[in-house]
Amino acid sequence: MTDTLRPVDTVVDAPHSPQKLKRSIGVVGGTLLTLSCVTPASTLFVVVPDLFGSLGTATALTIAIGSLLCIAVAFCYSELGTLIPSAGGEYAMVSTMAGRLAGWLVFVLSLLVVMIVPPVIAMGTADYLAPVVHLDPAVAGAGVMLLATLAGLLDLRANAWITGIFLVLEVIAAAVVAVLGFAHSRRGAGSLVSMQVAGSGHHTDTVTAMMVVSGLAIALFVTQGFSTAVYLSEELEHPRRNVARTVLATLAISTVIILVPVVAITMGASDLSTLTGGDISSMVTAWSNSAVGTFVSLCVALAIINAGIVMVIQNSRVLFASARDKAWPQPVNNVFAKLGRFGSPWVATLAVGVPGALLCFVNLDTLYGVTGVSVTGMYLLVAVAALLSRRGSHKQTPAWRMPLWPAMPILLIAVLTYILSQQETSYLLWTGGITAVATLYWAFYLRPRRDTRWLVSIPEDQRP
Repeated sequence: MTDTLRPVDTVVDAPHSPQKLKRSIGVVGGTLLTLSCVTPASTLFVVVPDLFGSLGTATALTIAIGSLLCIAVAFCYSELGTLIPSAGGEYAMVSTMAGRLAGWLVFVLSLLVVMIVPPVIAMGTADYLAPVVHLDPAVAGAGVMLLATLAGLLDLRANAWITGIFLVLEVIAAAVVAVLGFAHSRRGAGSLVSMQVAGSGHHTDTVTAMMVVSGLAIALFVTQGFSTAVYLSEELEHPRRNVARTVLATLAISTVIILVPVVAITMGASDLSTLTGGDISSMVTAWSNSAVGTFVSLCVALAIINAGIVMVIQNSRVLFASARDKAWPQPVNNVFAKLGRFGSPWVATLAVGVPGALLCFVNLDTLYGVTGVSVTGMYLLVAVAALLSRRGSHKQTPAWRMPLWPAMPILLIAVLTYILSQQETSYLLWTGGITAVATLYWAFYLRPRRDTRWLVSIPEDQRP
């Protein structure tokens, strides 16, 4: 943790200076891309039903608490993202502030999240295409991942427009759910804090405070995509100003798009068993008719495709940055750092998209919990980096600065540590095992080559 970075002006085994991505998008384009990575509609229809199944009427409260915690997380991302505007995202920020090992572990956690989540969500496409065509979930998911990979090879500005159109459709779908839910409300606002979930044998169980705390790991994941703005910081115009604007705007918008329909569903579900079942499409059909249900389902399918495109874009930037920063043996670094005619890292895009298509044929259901633990652990390390962001030369660097520092990151560290302690042991063991393997790679390959490997750098035009 104390092995902090020194500025890297040259790379020993590189024949030329590291390639830089092209700055081509502003706040609007960055927000559209980042919102699409949060993909509110697919989150609402794919992730939230699992929360309804375990938390019942406490789902909205849990997401609201998670969103409040994410404000503190967003402050950390905004400050660090303007200090270290790199496509490496979390790992570049944490490496610079907290040391190379901490940055490497954040890279592994982020890579774990972004490699698993896209195919898992993509496999949900088949369920929402069912009103039109019946497809095998694995085949449909693989098709979505390949389509997302092709789109990821294009210019980022073109992708901002593509994802923007899809985003409008998914916001419409979420709005339809909210309007129908409120229009068919069967219970008052008090139900949002009634803390009830349907149990076995038509019994009503109480949702405890510990169950809410345990659910916060998934609740944090619900709006997790706002961090994409940091990954895009090398391609945002005027990053010192626009990174923070994009992060905070995305969090606010995505919270409203997700939380309002969740409140409407909680109040409008016909009974507690229906709410706990979490079949939102069936609720929409019951509130309206099959045509409306089909429209909403198709909008969700498009939202999932949209999410796939943006996640492939994000993931390829992470892999590109890791190669540019010499995380791998040199032949691998040379390949992953290649840029195509549209300015996108095309080899890195293929490297994350094609395996994602193959993962659609693997049962990944149990990895949801691992993803929640990974996101929480990643946020924890980012908060530690934010606590260290105003020491040395960084104290004088022009950047967006969070309010209530250092109280904000200290509180966040304490809360996230407690949330981690309440997760299932199996999820903690899986994540811990992966982290241990990553630490061994650091100890036996990266650290002995510290002068030529894992040289995390800031683009030349953005150095202090």
